[in-house]
Amino acid sequence: MGLALPAQPGYVVEENLAELAELSRSTGLEVVGHGLQNRRSPDSRTLVGRGKAEEIARASAELGAEVVIFDDDLTPNQVKNLEAIIDCAVIDRSALILDLFVRQARTREARTQVELAQLEYQLPRLTRRWTHLSRQAGGIGVRGGEGETQLEADRRMLRTRIKQLKKELGRIERTRELHRRGRRDHVVIALAGYTNAGKSTLFNRLTRAGVRAEDRLFATLDSRLRKGSLGGPKTAIFADTVGFIRKLPHHLVASFRSTLEEITQANLVLHVVDRSHPRWREQMEIGEEVLADLDVDMTRVLPVFNKSDLWSDDGEAGNGAPAVSAQTGAGVEELKTMLLERIAANGTNGNGGGA
Repeated sequence: MGLALPAQPGYVVEENLAELAELSRSTGLEVVGHGLQNRRSPDSRTLVGRGKAEEIARASAELGAEVVIFDDDLTPNQVKNLEAIIDCAVIDRSALILDLFVRQARTREARTQVELAQLEYQLPRLTRRWTHLSRQAGGIGVRGGEGETQLEADRRMLRTRIKQLKKELGRIERTRELHRRGRRDHVVIALAGYTNAGKSTLFNRLTRAGVRAEDRLFATLDSRLRKGSLGGPKTAIFADTVGFIRKLPHHLVASFRSTLEEITQANLVLHVVDRSHPRWREQMEIGEEVLADLDVDMTRVLPVFNKSDLWSDDGEAGNGAPAVSAQTGAGVEELKTMLLERIAANGTNGNGGGA
């Protein structure tokens, strides 16, 4: 369910809804319908207005929907009011992305980052329905004295766990910084871009790392570093990073700060763009906005148009950006040559060295 406001172009809302559906399918959900509400301003009680909420309730019952997902963030009160009208689970885009990240997290760092983001999202949304928190928060915290409500105990439990997770992330970040210092004599090239642009496949092609690469959103949450050849004796360390997306929850951006720093600290950044995607221009712009928000020096960024085996050159893929197919290997050797030229122009040593 999307909300269209006067200041936002209709096509942007439609594209956001299409992406929301793709995110839903990535979590294993079946999308049975979608809707859009035009309003001059959001309704404080239900976001879309009571009349529209009742319409959603009827459609959900007819379609047998078990959950309604809103593309905009909902306040705790809005969730409560909507669930009373619709009579099924109601979540927003942030909750959906958090659920997807929970499913995809593999390493200790990723799991810690995701749990922190999830608990910070849940804390202001606690209600009496959250009876499972003692298990979810690992049993942290002790029930308070007489007169303390279960809700207060749950909130205190979450705050305690959040403090622990922040301390743990601090230790992980210090370890990551030590590893970065050990790589200062090597060229580091980070792969960044919109999720599912083919970064992991290109990473495998450049490094022969054999990491998991799937045709789904956020298949990669953990930054991976491997040494790869640029031709002859020339090598570099490549870093595969978490993908970007529209309206990424700020909880996740904050929690994944240490992972995203691999991009800010790299000598070069390959901005990988899925040129075969019908909305590749918007995805490229979002990637550029995120890189700018991370204070990345854009002179160190090289756009790379990926999946050249799936699109024909229509004259719009120029501007000096190399075209490659990470899947087939087409254009990858030319990309390496361009990387060597950029390294030489920046006066960076690209010889030898392991990760």
